[in-house]
Amino acid sequence: MLTEKPPAGLLSLMISIIAYLALAQADKVMHIGQPESLIISILFVLLIINLAFQLSFQVEYVAEQLKEPYGTMILTISAVMIEVVIIVMMLSHTSSTTLARDAIYSAVMLDINGILGLCAIVGGIKYGEVEYNVNSGNTYIVMIMTALGISMALPAFLPPEHWRLYSIFTIVTMSVFYALFLKMQTGRHRNYFSYRDQHQSADGRSAGVVSTDVKFAILYMLAGIITIGFLSEEMSMHMDAGLTGSGVPPIVAAIVVALIAASPEVLTALKAAVNDRMQTVVNIALGATLSTVILTVPVIEAIALIEDRPLIVGLSPTQMVMTFLTLIVATINLHDGETNAIEGMTHFVLFMAFAMLAALGM
Repeated sequence: MLTEKPPAGLLSLMISIIAYLALAQADKVMHIGQPESLIISILFVLLIINLAFQLSFQVEYVAEQLKEPYGTMILTISAVMIEVVIIVMMLSHTSSTTLARDAIYSAVMLDINGILGLCAIVGGIKYGEVEYNVNSGNTYIVMIMTALGISMALPAFLPPEHWRLYSIFTIVTMSVFYALFLKMQTGRHRNYFSYRDQHQSADGRSAGVVSTDVKFAILYMLAGIITIGFLSEEMSMHMDAGLTGSGVPPIVAAIVVALIAASPEVLTALKAAVNDRMQTVVNIALGATLSTVILTVPVIEAIALIEDRPLIVGLSPTQMVMTFLTLIVATINLHDGETNAIEGMTHFVLFMAFAMLAALGM
C-alpha cells in the first residue's frame, strides 16, 4: 500500500513556482544569447520533469484508492493533459508545423515500445510468464489502430485543400469515439481492464468512492498541471532560441515533450511490473497511447482551425513504417493474455530503432 500522503509534493510545487518566477526574469536583467537560452531551457525541462514525477505519486495514490479502471484512466488522462499543455505552449513560440505530430508519434513509441517493452522485460525476468486480461490488450490495440489510422495515417495522403473539412471530421469522430470508449470502460466492459476482480477494495468499499484525500490529490494534480503550463511557456521560448541553428534534429523538441508527459507513467508502470501486475502496465502503456492519439489530435486540429494555421498531423513515411511495425508486433504479442521477456525485447528493439532514427533526424 502507498504510504505517501497527497500533500507530500507541495514543497516541489512551491519550488517550481519560485524557480519559474526567478528564471522568467533572467532575460529582463541580463543578456541572453543562444548558449544561455539552451541552458535555461534545460533547467526548465528538469523542473518540469521533477514536478511531473512528484505528480506521479499523487496519481498513484489516486489510482490505488479508485481501483481499476478509474485509477489508470486518471493516470493516462493526466499525462495527456500535461502533453497537450506543453504542445500548446510550444506551438505559440515556434513556426514548426510538425511539432505536434512528432510529439504524438514519439509518445506512441515511448508508451508501447519503451514502457510496455521495458516492463515486459522486467516482469518476464522476475516471474517468467506474466498474465493479464487478453480482452484489454485486444481492445486497446484495435482502438489505437483505428484512431491512428483516421487521425494520423490518412491525413498523410489528404490533398491540402481539404484539411479544414477533415480536421472537423477528426475532432468530432475522435471525441465521440473516446466518449463511447470511456462509457464502456467504466460500465458494461469494465471487467476487460482488470485481471482480477478489483471492483471491491480490501475493506469492502466500492471502487471509485472518492475520499477527501483523493479530492485533495486531484486538486494538487490540477495545480501541478497549470504550473507545468507556465513552466512550458518559458521553456518553449528558450528552447526555440537555443536550438535554432544548432543542428539538433527538430524531432528532439518533440521527444522532450513526450518524455515529460510520460514521466508520471514510467515510475508507476515499472513498480507494477516489479510487483507482478502486468494488467496495470498494459492499461498504462496502451491506455496512454490511446488517450494521446484520441485526445491530443482533436485539440491540435482545433487550434489549427481557430488560428487558420495548417499543422501537419500526417505521419512521414519513416514514422508510418515504425508505427505499422509497432502495432503489428503489439498485436502478435498481446493476443494470448501472457507476456515474457522475449516479447518485451521485441518492443524495446523497436524503441531503440526509434531512438536511432530520431538521432538521424528522421
